[in-house]
Amino acid sequence: MALIDGARTAVNICMGVKRGEVVLILTDTEKENIGEALFQVAKEETKADALIVKMLPGARHGAEPPRPIAEMMRHVDVVIAPTQYSVTHTQARKRANRAGARIATMPGIITKMMSSGGMTADFKEVEKGVKKLAKTLEGSKVIKITTDMGTDFEVRVDGRKWLKDTGICHKKGEFMNLPAGEVFIAPKEGTANGKLIIDGAFWEILENPVTIDVKDGYAKRIGGTKEIAKQISQRGKEGRNIAEVGIGMNPKARIIGNVLEDEKVKGTVHVALGDNSTFGGKVRAGIHIDGIIKEPTLWADDKLIMDDGKLVV
Repeated sequence: MALIDGARTAVNICMGVKRGEVVLILTDTEKENIGEALFQVAKEETKADALIVKMLPGARHGAEPPRPIAEMMRHVDVVIAPTQYSVTHTQARKRANRAGARIATMPGIITKMMSSGGMTADFKEVEKGVKKLAKTLEGSKVIKITTDMGTDFEVRVDGRKWLKDTGICHKKGEFMNLPAGEVFIAPKEGTANGKLIIDGAFWEILENPVTIDVKDGYAKRIGGTKEIAKQISQRGKEGRNIAEVGIGMNPKARIIGNVLEDEKVKGTVHVALGDNSTFGGKVRAGIHIDGIIKEPTLWADDKLIMDDGKLVV
């Protein structure tokens, strides 16, 4: 599978681009080769009205794109965004969705990922699995995660909506990541407590686990990664917010040190720090960092969902 094949999967299968739709490919100077492949497919194979805009990379994950680009996003049918840093957790993405655009973000995507791993999944099958799990989790009040490594974590999710990243984004106002495949939620602020042992990845493959002590919804101590701890501390208290709990559901995804794919690995969970204002939470932080936990056991209230990384529902 080549770069152009991954572009075809994204444009034709995942986004379902149709003739006459206005499609914006939003890329930057680090990911322009992937942006160009997506543009060519949209222009030549779907006969869509394709646009491509290239910007400088953002300052960090969650940084807002330039205002003219944010405005463009509100006036197209489809946005596909292969960029160095994530525009997923931005107000620009949120406003564009509200205006009706359907959006796929691809933060940190590399050429190899377009031709192997998560992008090679059967996304119609991924969609079935994601929807089934989301239905099982619906209405749950408390999520508890444990691992043999020492994770012992609990958070409330009642009143919040489980979201589905299925890989199929054909409806007006939807958004997803590509590669796709997760069920996730913004937990209730101030309710998370316990310990997280991040042993999969934390924006990169870890040589040693990262320990996060959590109290009343915030990371109180982050041990084992000075650089990420520094980034988070620069965003103040909001950067330490427990922002997300997610469950990977893509059987082709692998932990490669790129969170775009890492968080989708079937049999893992991830817990994020920072911003959750764009998917149901209340915290704006301008940063969103996911930690991947391998072989977790996860409970939703009194129902066992995952046992040592294996779904049991």
